[in-house]
Amino acid sequence: MIEKLKLALLMGLLSAPALSIRSVAQSGSALQSAPTSNVIRLSVKDSEALALKNNPAISVARLSALASEQVTREVRSSLWPQAYGYLTAVDARANSRITAGALNNPTVYTRAAGGATVSQLITDFGHTTNLVASARLQAKADLQNAAATREDVLLAVDQAFYNALQTHAVLQVAEQTVASRQLLSDQVGALTKSKLKSDLDLSFANVNLAQAKLLYLDALNNDKASLAALSAILGYATLETFELVNGTEALAPPPADVEPLIADAFAKRPEILSLEFQSESADKLHRAEHDQLYPTISVLAAFGDSPVRNDVIYGPYAAAGANVEIPIFNGFLYSAKSREADLRAQAARQRLNDLRNRISRDVRTSWLAASTAFDRVSVSEQLLAQANQALELAQTRYKLGLSSIVELSQAQLQQTQAQIGSAQAGYEYRLALSVLRYQTSGL
Repeated sequence: MIEKLKLALLMGLLSAPALSIRSVAQSGSALQSAPTSNVIRLSVKDSEALALKNNPAISVARLSALASEQVTREVRSSLWPQAYGYLTAVDARANSRITAGALNNPTVYTRAAGGATVSQLITDFGHTTNLVASARLQAKADLQNAAATREDVLLAVDQAFYNALQTHAVLQVAEQTVASRQLLSDQVGALTKSKLKSDLDLSFANVNLAQAKLLYLDALNNDKASLAALSAILGYATLETFELVNGTEALAPPPADVEPLIADAFAKRPEILSLEFQSESADKLHRAEHDQLYPTISVLAAFGDSPVRNDVIYGPYAAAGANVEIPIFNGFLYSAKSREADLRAQAARQRLNDLRNRISRDVRTSWLAASTAFDRVSVSEQLLAQANQALELAQTRYKLGLSSIVELSQAQLQQTQAQIGSAQAGYEYRLALSVLRYQTSGL
């Protein structure tokens, strides 16, 4: 009769934790979802829009691209007429001449005059036009670099967002684990005092509780760190509090074939487009440097008046002329610059080929990672179901005295690991899909 009473007491005490764990989990979940006035509610799309608005890297890349467009205007200015106005006043000694510092020997007269000069490049046989084309292509490359920076920021936002969701899910699992193991430790402690369980059982229960508390501390630290990373990538200088909203759409499998993804990446990746423009720009620069070996033809006109002047100076003046500059020898400067530009153009083409190879590799690996992550979702769910079933059986065997607490502890550990794996699997797949989109057509 006494043994039956002990068994009934034992089964009653060990059956209580299941209800208590559910109550703690529900209360903890309600606490996490309780809205506050300072909480920012964000979905992944809201996070991306906020980062595009606030992240300084986006502004830096955009301003750099705008600056490159001004370089094109700077180079193209040589094709337009150049006009300058002058005001000159000179007080000179009578019959004075400049006799040092130059081969000419001009007479200096007292005068006050105003005038203007206008010059126009007629042709330099393609040198300036190729420089303009090179600058324009480089500006397009910088625009693509800005687009690549945008994609990098969006990927970083998705990584931070899903990492924050993942760490928060692990934190909830850790909280529930601490609560359940605390209850078990208290109950085994009560049974130990009643001489229904041994001190060894209590030691194992306390060890499991300590492990759960360590898991909670690590999960809490990771949760705060993930929120700090998300705040930074969204452009906040301080740590913000977010209520992250996960997507409710069903998880769809990744594309079945990787080859169309690679072709899409070759056509749309901004890094490839940027290097293509840079390669074309290097070719134009090579032609421009080679064109320096040809003559340059320009015209010049000057006109003005000297209201105050020496009597030997005629007042109004005007002149026009043409100039042909023919490079004869400058120490092989132009030929060396042409050869340098040619070699740099070849290097740009090889960088483009190398980038294509690396992008092909990255698309394949991200596609494989997404496929594996999708399979892990269902496998993790199956593992969790089996771990829950194993824990129930272990609890029943422990209640009936058919197993030791070691078996129960192992079942609890396996359930905790399965819960963490199941919580992480869905977010890992969503992140893998974001990486795959980043590697192909962009986010």
